[in-house]
Amino acid sequence: MNDRRVLVTGGAGYIGSHACKALARAGYTPIAYDNLSAGHTQAVKWGPLVQADLADRARLAQTLRDQKVTSVMHFAASAYVGVSMKDPSGYFQNNVVNTLGLLDEMRVAGIGTIVFSSTCATYGTPDRVPIDETMPQRPINPYGESKLFVERVLKWYAVAYGLSWAALRYFNAAGADPDCEIGEEHDPETHLVPLAIQTALGQRSSLDVFGSDYPTSDGTAVRDYIHVTDLAEAHVRALDRLAGSGGELQLNLGTGQGHSVRQVIDTVERASGRRVAQRMAPRRPGDPAVLVADAGRANRELGWRPAQSDLDTIVRTALAWHRRAATPRRVAAG
Repeated sequence: MNDRRVLVTGGAGYIGSHACKALARAGYTPIAYDNLSAGHTQAVKWGPLVQADLADRARLAQTLRDQKVTSVMHFAASAYVGVSMKDPSGYFQNNVVNTLGLLDEMRVAGIGTIVFSSTCATYGTPDRVPIDETMPQRPINPYGESKLFVERVLKWYAVAYGLSWAALRYFNAAGADPDCEIGEEHDPETHLVPLAIQTALGQRSSLDVFGSDYPTSDGTAVRDYIHVTDLAEAHVRALDRLAGSGGELQLNLGTGQGHSVRQVIDTVERASGRRVAQRMAPRRPGDPAVLVADAGRANRELGWRPAQSDLDTIVRTALAWHRRAATPRRVAAG
């Protein structure tokens, strides 16, 4: 049994499973810890799966001990902005209280390193773009607030208990494993790239486009899309960095380049050879016109630069995974 055993909470989910693959390639043993409320057993391929809830402190403590865990990657969280507005209690319970339990069980087990899945939602509506790490963090929804709260907890745990930590604030995760072993499968699905692909493949009757009157080149919102494999690689590099020198990292993960909703749709149509039927809808409250990262600090600190995050590669890999999925789930129209 090696001494590079990483507990990956949410390891059966979209980003967590890609991180497990990247960890295994880098010589780590990932232990996926997931209650499967949103994850999938078939996505766990590179290490054991412990099916359990993060709120189960006894099971968590046993797993840390029995699996001889040496560090943690923490992805498990509720992540729907709209739902967080309706159920802030559930979001703070899952994202904050359960994370506090994880951190305290890590202390008991003598585990002092964690890479935390944070989000650009901690910035809220930015004063300017691109967004760098020095900009104010002013969340505009409970989801972003819950992630920011954890970042602050990590900072104080470092002061009091010597915790080494990284908070990786990523922008719009997209794409799929280039080998088509894993991909994006949410229920409900809210992300633009898979929604556009599902529409092109006839699994949805149309795609809702929220807002056509933004002050952008084509009137639709602009976002920074980052390939999930590049995200996973950044997590491994952050873990390597903490293992080598400890300390703390707060990093944006993005490309520095934005793409509009219409550009994404056009790319899906070009890649699939099929039309994406669209319905125009009003803007969603709180959606900024443009969200683009300044990820220069991640490059400087980790030597990390996105390698697969051009929009064509993101769409091509996602489309390939959706087409090759052995048991594609039936998606409600609309």
